[in-house]
Amino acid sequence: MNRREVVSFLGGAAVAWPVAGYAQYAGKTPTIGVLWHAGSPREEEPMFGALVQGFKDLGYIDGQNIKLVHRFPNEIPDRFRSMLTELVAMKVDVLVSVAPATYYAKDATGTIPHVFTFMPDPVGQKFVESLARPGGNTTGTAGLYGEVIRKNVQHLHLTAPGLSRIGLLINPVTAPRQYKDDFRSEAAELGLDFHIFEAPTLGDLEGAFDAMTSAGFQGLVIGGAGLFYQGRALIAKLAIEHRMSTCVWAREVFEAGALISYGPSLAAIARRTPIYVDKILKGAKPADLPVELPTKLEFLINLKTAKSIGLDVPQGAIARADDVIE
Repeated sequence: MNRREVVSFLGGAAVAWPVAGYAQYAGKTPTIGVLWHAGSPREEEPMFGALVQGFKDLGYIDGQNIKLVHRFPNEIPDRFRSMLTELVAMKVDVLVSVAPATYYAKDATGTIPHVFTFMPDPVGQKFVESLARPGGNTTGTAGLYGEVIRKNVQHLHLTAPGLSRIGLLINPVTAPRQYKDDFRSEAAELGLDFHIFEAPTLGDLEGAFDAMTSAGFQGLVIGGAGLFYQGRALIAKLAIEHRMSTCVWAREVFEAGALISYGPSLAAIARRTPIYVDKILKGAKPADLPVELPTKLEFLINLKTAKSIGLDVPQGAIARADDVIE
């Protein structure tokens, strides 16, 4: 029962101008380099398809009036660096980075226009000067991951009111400080015991869950991370095995079997990212293009998962959900 429109963004609907006709690209097919984080287009779905569709919505067809060069580093640091170096050496017209690739792209070039997507706290991490006026050669679409973590804690407490100990799982390589600060603040305000657990690789997940269970933790908020998107099915499996109530940050992660989710649609964000590329190709400067934030988020509950971990979800939580899997 999907009751609300999932995501809308600051700035309203984009205008799709005709692709042909701007002087700087007359007779030239612009090349867009896209640095993802996973290992293949399939692993990046549905965001990969949403990004390509976003270009089609604006009249761009790959191989006809635009060239999309995709690279998939599979969360391997050296491949992030080498593939980024390759794209910069190709002198792409616009570089698109999908967080966490954005961390590697930050200082790669000061001249090629750079559009990020899913970037948490771009101001706090000094990728842009401000949301309204980014400055420099970088702008894009951000995720409210740090701010959303406070709501994640609240929704997990609402859905599993009996929990008294709650953890935050982060990838320490990419998690901004805001994740930790917001988590600690909200957990303390609700009177919950809390701890932060780390998993820098997918191989560390099982050990992290074992540590949580041994310490008596009953609930877990998953900090938004490309690594955890890759491992979303494993996280859901481990959570059920450990009878752990989990909250993730987006529908696309929730669908792997998490108990609840509160956050934006990643596919919707990806589909809007080409709007920035379009404006830059038409002459706009990244410095003048405001960073876009999702303004409508959705609360999702999986009652099948709740049953699997022996949780009776209160009717109050169900009534507040935007979508319930039964």
